[in-house]
Amino acid sequence: MNDKGKIVTGLVIFAAVVTFPFWYNLGKAAPPPEVVLTEKAKAAGECVLPKEEIRTEHMKLLDVWRDTQVRDGQTVYINAKGKAYTMSLSNTCLDCHSNYKDFCDRCHAYASTDPYCWDCHIDNPKEGE
Repeated sequence: MNDKGKIVTGLVIFAAVVTFPFWYNLGKAAPPPEVVLTEKAKAAGECVLPKEEIRTEHMKLLDVWRDTQVRDGQTVYINAKGKAYTMSLSNTCLDCHSNYKDFCDRCHAYASTDPYCWDCHIDNPKEGE
């Protein structure tokens, strides 16, 4: 009943197999993509939310906008600076960020996400590709 060596060997092999993807990809992470702003976005100078917040929270904001419009009938969003925006992906966000491939697609591909915006929106910028 002296299987200590086999158990330790098995655990080492198991640990090596389980952690292999992490070791293999160590140091190979791609840098985040550089997004290309349109001239209209540059001229506006600001977005609905601060840059760092909109990068991470834009989907939550769009979900809140959708729910607020559908459930409460409100169509205007007032940001922290007091500026009013129409709650619309198509008419607010895509008005400035109309370059889908250079703006949206780069980050979504980098993050391996597949947004479901175009399941409902008929003005799909992907269709123009």
